[in-house]
Amino acid sequence: MKIWIESIIDFLNSSPVVKQSFFIILTILSSSAAYQVTKRVVLKWLIKLAKKTENKFDDILLDKKVARRLAFIPAILIINGFAYLFPTARVLLQRVSLALIGWIVLLTIAAFLRAVNQVYKQDKKFAGRPIKGYVQIIILIIYILGGLITIGILSGQSPFVLLSGVGALTAVLLLVFRDTLLSFVASIQITTNDLVRLGDWIEVSKFNADGDVIDIALHTVKIRNFDKTVTVIPTNKLIEASFKNWRGMTESGGRRIKRCIHIDIDSIKFCENTMIEKFEKIVLLKDYMAEKKQEIRQYNEEHKFDMNNMVNGRRLTNLGTFRTYIEAYLRSHKKIKQDFTFLVRQLQPGPHGLPIEIYVFTDDTVWVNYEAIQADIFDHLLAVVKEFDLRVYQIP
Repeated sequence: MKIWIESIIDFLNSSPVVKQSFFIILTILSSSAAYQVTKRVVLKWLIKLAKKTENKFDDILLDKKVARRLAFIPAILIINGFAYLFPTARVLLQRVSLALIGWIVLLTIAAFLRAVNQVYKQDKKFAGRPIKGYVQIIILIIYILGGLITIGILSGQSPFVLLSGVGALTAVLLLVFRDTLLSFVASIQITTNDLVRLGDWIEVSKFNADGDVIDIALHTVKIRNFDKTVTVIPTNKLIEASFKNWRGMTESGGRRIKRCIHIDIDSIKFCENTMIEKFEKIVLLKDYMAEKKQEIRQYNEEHKFDMNNMVNGRRLTNLGTFRTYIEAYLRSHKKIKQDFTFLVRQLQPGPHGLPIEIYVFTDDTVWVNYEAIQADIFDHLLAVVKEFDLRVYQIP
């Protein structure tokens, strides 16, 4: 065996080309073997170990290729260790290998931070409060520092020397990273003041955006509009523009109905006896009619009005009775929140008649259900308005 080894050494020493070729092959095979062992043995063992644990953090780390990137380091270390076999290229190999290790470490840290963000997003305690913008700014800083360190290693100069020169370029850097800095400040404002969360329904009229927030990043906020299009708004522009967040409506559990029925003014009149008898048969008005008739009779008798003239005294009107009916109907409606603002009022008459505004809240904030409740209410009111000898105003 010893003779064979000595023969091989003598053969290699006899030809520099053969010797260098042998060293190159040896280095490639050794580094490849180290990579394969790390990847197929060490990583497989780590993956199996991670699957056995209940903690999902280790699974995400492996899925985000944090450990996979580290598998290259043993292979590069072998190349760095074998660099002395190549005297003419030793310095270059050592510098390049160290630079590669540095970048792999930086990429691993970036992947680790993304994994942390992934774990954070899955935690229900932090739902709707993204840290993606902060993670991105940290990764950006890491990449900038990593670039300076890499240049320092390849040039043979201390990274601190390069960092000292960055001070002179501050103005240029501020100009280059202006949007990034503005977006970073905007992200802090959004998170600190809890302005927008993932899943919020927001309306930004300046950008014609109206829908749910699906992503909040360092530079952009993505909104999926209700027509399934996606609007991308720069983070700093979102703060600059005025926007409406409907989260308060969702959290309150009530959604507002604010709509008018326009009554033809020519159809408004005092109630005659036949109308009063008709209204007394309506269940929702029965108590009201009895109480109101008694109150009006007493008032008119006390003041001794001549009731032969319709103008004298107090009288019921079909419009006032209709407003009372609307209120009684909504009070009995199971889908209307009675503890929220509840208002049935007249607005100022105009060219389209007299508006009777309904201002109430439903107990269902889901858009489809809300529209169905609102439609049912107005279907009924528009159908019943004729029973009060009123007409809904329509342009001929």
